[in-house]
Amino acid sequence: MPPDLLVSPELARALTELSAEIGRQLGVLISRAGTIEAVMVGTEREVIVPDLPNWKLGRKRLRGLRMVHTHLGEDTLTQDDLADLALLRLDAMLALSIQEGGLPARCSWAHLVPPNPDGRVYEVHPSVPLHRLECDLRAFLFGLDAQLAKADSLYDVRDGRERAILVSVSTQPRAIQEDSFEELRALARSAELVVLDAVMQRPHAIHPRYLLGQGKLREVVIKALQHGADLLVFDQDLTPLQVKAIGEVTEMRVIDRTQLILDIFARRAQSRDGTVQVELAQLKYRLPRLADRSTALSRLTGGIGGRGPGETRLEVDRRRVRDKIAHLERELAGLSRARAQRSARRTANRIPIVSIVGYTNAGKSTLLNTLTDSRVATADQLFATLDTTSRRLRTPREREILITDTVGFIRALPKDLLGAFRPTLDELRDADLLLHVVDASHPQVERHIESVEQIVDDLGLGAIPTVFVFNKTDRTDPDVTKALLARYGGMAVSALDATSLAPLLQEFDRRFGCEDVLPEAVCEASDGAVPTPEVLSSPH
Repeated sequence: MPPDLLVSPELARALTELSAEIGRQLGVLISRAGTIEAVMVGTEREVIVPDLPNWKLGRKRLRGLRMVHTHLGEDTLTQDDLADLALLRLDAMLALSIQEGGLPARCSWAHLVPPNPDGRVYEVHPSVPLHRLECDLRAFLFGLDAQLAKADSLYDVRDGRERAILVSVSTQPRAIQEDSFEELRALARSAELVVLDAVMQRPHAIHPRYLLGQGKLREVVIKALQHGADLLVFDQDLTPLQVKAIGEVTEMRVIDRTQLILDIFARRAQSRDGTVQVELAQLKYRLPRLADRSTALSRLTGGIGGRGPGETRLEVDRRRVRDKIAHLERELAGLSRARAQRSARRTANRIPIVSIVGYTNAGKSTLLNTLTDSRVATADQLFATLDTTSRRLRTPREREILITDTVGFIRALPKDLLGAFRPTLDELRDADLLLHVVDASHPQVERHIESVEQIVDDLGLGAIPTVFVFNKTDRTDPDVTKALLARYGGMAVSALDATSLAPLLQEFDRRFGCEDVLPEAVCEASDGAVPTPEVLSSPH
């Protein structure tokens, strides 16, 4: 076929005559070189486009294929036609109607358009008789490619961050859904994603296959493609079947909240403990999600080779993942024994242990830094701290204690992640006191407290004495702070202000005593002045 024609008269007549004869729609996919790449036989109402393994979209805006198909009735493009055009990123979609005798009658066609203020995805040209169809295809595609390339140039090519569309589908109360969605935005920022758009749906019932309805999913995918997104991020955890089903609708990557959190942990973990725990959690999460055509673990195992007789790629992937999980669990057990030995030494030395717990980004690491004049890395983002850090300090009455900072908690913390970090969190069992640090300025402060308390109970730590420390009171309404203290007790501080921590240090002296450190007369003479805490050791 000449490369400058949408469809040749000869091909159009062959399609309409055969379509009329068998009473089914017929379609072909044509490359820009004019080669027919696929022939499709449909039903009376539709044509199903096959998989296109040799025509991967990748970073391209157009696939390099156009579709020509017949219509047995109407002479205009249907919504399904336009959805296929957008989802498959075809060069053009053309429909041929049939007149008596099987000859081509009228035709209509459409093509995609660059991102625009009106939010239009495609342009549909009016139906015309086939012989009046005028389009210099080569010149048209050259111009369209140039427009799309210009739209892409608006993005900073030096910005290597991935671009995402956030999606939330929930039947929970709107306030809970919106709070969770805002948290997803914060997680996306922590993962260094560029959020292009956000879609929130509240259906009467969750679709078991696509989470949101198939029509709505198409809209989301089209919007993502229109914006040039690299992936879809769902706020809800997806089942393996849902990931597969949604992936079949689009060639973009699809991840859920748990996978996003795991990715953040993988970026931030520094110690060997942390990296082993994160990798173990990732593997346990991915194992049931392996599919026949999955390539997600090809880099992890260094390539697939040496498979046994009759063993499929999927079986090899799963076996290697199980072997890796077993290896990491053995290594984690060894690291746990080392932690137990350190714990035994601390117990023998009778050093009181205070462990800081709380919701992520509540200010736990900042509090540790101010108390001990340390420089643990901090940031105003979720999960800035993953690795356990310990510091020693002396209280105003010269009592030496050990303060430990732990990974922050989050609502619906992934079970695999909680399970993998259990050995590290088990260090909390040695604590004589838990400091539950709370961001008092957060609008969902009470839900954060409930989430942390639930995780503490799940870890079997509910019996350890706990003191609430309401942080960020410098940015909190005083009446709110007063109400929180009246309900939960504890104390109000600003971790950035050392002078506000005097009551906390006095609480340490009250709980742990000082008679074994200073003479009683000195203890009684103390006026409660708070000296600058002294750092006595490097990170434990």
